[in-house]
Amino acid sequence: MRDFFSRTLQTTIVFLVIGGVMALALGGFFGSASNLFSGSMVSVQDWMSSRYIAIQEFLRAPRDMVVLRQRNAELEAEISRLQTQMIELQQQVAETQILSALVDFSRANPENTYMAAAVIGRDPSPFLHYVIINRGSSDGVLSGMPVVTNQGLVGRIDAVIADAARVQLITDPGSVVNIRLQNSETEALLAGSVTGDLALEMIPQDITIEPNDIVLTSGLGGGFPPDLIVGQVQNVRQRDYELFQIASVQTVVDFSRLEIVLVITNFRPVDIAPLAPETTP
Repeated sequence: MRDFFSRTLQTTIVFLVIGGVMALALGGFFGSASNLFSGSMVSVQDWMSSRYIAIQEFLRAPRDMVVLRQRNAELEAEISRLQTQMIELQQQVAETQILSALVDFSRANPENTYMAAAVIGRDPSPFLHYVIINRGSSDGVLSGMPVVTNQGLVGRIDAVIADAARVQLITDPGSVVNIRLQNSETEALLAGSVTGDLALEMIPQDITIEPNDIVLTSGLGGGFPPDLIVGQVQNVRQRDYELFQIASVQTVVDFSRLEIVLVITNFRPVDIAPLAPETTP
């Protein structure tokens, strides 16, 4: 009887406790405590999630580094290829522009026959001024033929082999060209120099020369056809005690950037030296 009464009492107490808790919960008594507990749980979950992600990234980092390095190498190779392609395209555009200008020049001067040639070498000597072109005797190139660009006179063929030729530039110290001044019709000699500067020599003192006068080949001497543009007079040196004036000339051709030239193939130079009168000592 006593045991029955004890169990009944315990059951009654449990139900009362449960009922009290439910009543308190329904009355909102546990709201703040529940929110605090929920917030704590969310913070713990966020912390655990961030630590888990950090551990994953740490374990994945070596593999990602290998992938990134490989991708970086691929991108650098692609950039290098594109840069090379861009340079090649720029060179092709430049060559096309040069060829177009040379074609226009040859059409504007139909009295001559031209052969295009590429510059493939330069004389390494600082005292001589030569270039090598990729046309030779097998192409019909002969020694003495004039060489020009669309800008003006370059020089003449100095030596020839089967597949190449050497061009003596007008700036070479051994080069002498018979010229005339367009404005005054004055004739003179154009001489090169070791420094590459051009000078007009044998100009009489009574001739008036002005800066910017156009210098053309005269055709005298048999070395060049007439009326090829050479350059412009820069300045004049005139001294009373000298027999002749001297004038410096600015060439119209940029010899440092020669890439393609034209050989005048229908001109045959004439050596008139044997016809010069002999001088007696």
